[in-house]
Amino acid sequence: MSNSNNKLWEGRFKKQLDGVVNDFNASIHFDSRMFREDITGSVAHTQMLAKQGIITVDEGEKIIEGLCGILEDIENGKLEFDFGSEDIHSFVEKELTERIGDEGKRLHTARSRNDQVALDIRMYLKKEIDCIVSQLKGLILVLCTLVEKHATTIMPGYTHLQRAQPVSFGHHLLAYANMFSRDIDRLSDTKKRMNVLPLGSCALAGTTFDTDRGFVAEQLGFDSVCGNSIDGVSDRDFVVETAAACSLIMTHLSRFSEEIILWCSWEFKFIELDDAYSTGSSIMPQKKNPDIAELVRGKSGRVYGNLISLLTMLKGLPLAYNKDMQEDKEAIFSCIDTVKLCIEVFTPMVETMRVLPDNMKSAAAKGFINATDGADYLVSKGLPFRSAYKAVGQLVEYCIENKKTLEELTLDEYKQFSELFDNDVYKAIDLLVCLEKRTSEGGTAPTEVLKQAKKVKEKLL
Repeated sequence: MSNSNNKLWEGRFKKQLDGVVNDFNASIHFDSRMFREDITGSVAHTQMLAKQGIITVDEGEKIIEGLCGILEDIENGKLEFDFGSEDIHSFVEKELTERIGDEGKRLHTARSRNDQVALDIRMYLKKEIDCIVSQLKGLILVLCTLVEKHATTIMPGYTHLQRAQPVSFGHHLLAYANMFSRDIDRLSDTKKRMNVLPLGSCALAGTTFDTDRGFVAEQLGFDSVCGNSIDGVSDRDFVVETAAACSLIMTHLSRFSEEIILWCSWEFKFIELDDAYSTGSSIMPQKKNPDIAELVRGKSGRVYGNLISLLTMLKGLPLAYNKDMQEDKEAIFSCIDTVKLCIEVFTPMVETMRVLPDNMKSAAAKGFINATDGADYLVSKGLPFRSAYKAVGQLVEYCIENKKTLEELTLDEYKQFSELFDNDVYKAIDLLVCLEKRTSEGGTAPTEVLKQAKKVKEKLL
């Protein structure tokens, strides 16, 4: 192992960096996770240097062989990171030079750590976005399976957390499936804008060497190269966008978690979480706590904070590269790690939860959520909607005073509020009928819910 106190930039300096300052300045403790991207990028850069005659073919082959050996040794555990190194780039280059000699010193020709780190973080985030998209697809498929099973399971739909209209549990779950589908779209859009090669921008002004940036882009799977070298090293929009997309994923997971927490309470009791995704109390033996959902809800704040940190870090930076930008990695790594962990535990929690349809239907029956259908019934008989609305509102008040539901009223009681009521009113306010009648596109009718689930699944493909 080479002396980790030797810096890539030490030629200008007469004294070694203070130990505390070295630790403060170093990033290898967190950027070492990008070792694959750093080495892969260096291999493509070396291939280009050799192709362009900037280094010899023999030098290129020796450098690439050395880089591949380092990668293999890190992956199989034979080579440990030297946390005395400043960053992953310094570590790899020093290790390469120690292994192959002076040829290793040619690797950094026609590039800077500024464009090198910009490359590494783009490559890393592209890979992580693919992972999160795959996780979201798995969650959506779990939801679609539940949707198909519960397309006719009646529950109260809520506004202002007040029982409003009857919906199916499947219809309710589809709302989240659509949210997560949009999250996939956002991540895909972010990846598209991210897929621009910064390598070749060098420190900020490009290079005097005859490089072929298009070749490197093709080797590394980038769609194009960045059009301005200053922007190439100073752009972190893609990091912010990724954090923003992660924040919205956490928003959706958090909203879903909040409902799960409500639903498994005794006050709702719409679902019961599997024992594997619940915890107990240290003092109250009857408790079954939705701690997993609560933690997912709580961890959203961590991701939001990282987004604000990134925006704050960037907002006052002059062009081009500044050391402040090193702060982007811990923030975005935390976003990625948190989102992946949350989806990983959330998906099986939802998949294994036990749905309690009888409790949902009982809550629906007691909430007068078919009142709108009663008003629509009177409208179909020729009464203006506002008059129908008033008549049914009075009916509901009467029910509350007499501790009855709309289904329990006699026809004579109905006729006290409008002579237009007839025996067919009971069918009109039947909860399942109320569900089945809402056949507008995107509505809660079971036929529509199944169509929506099919569309969501088709989009995933």
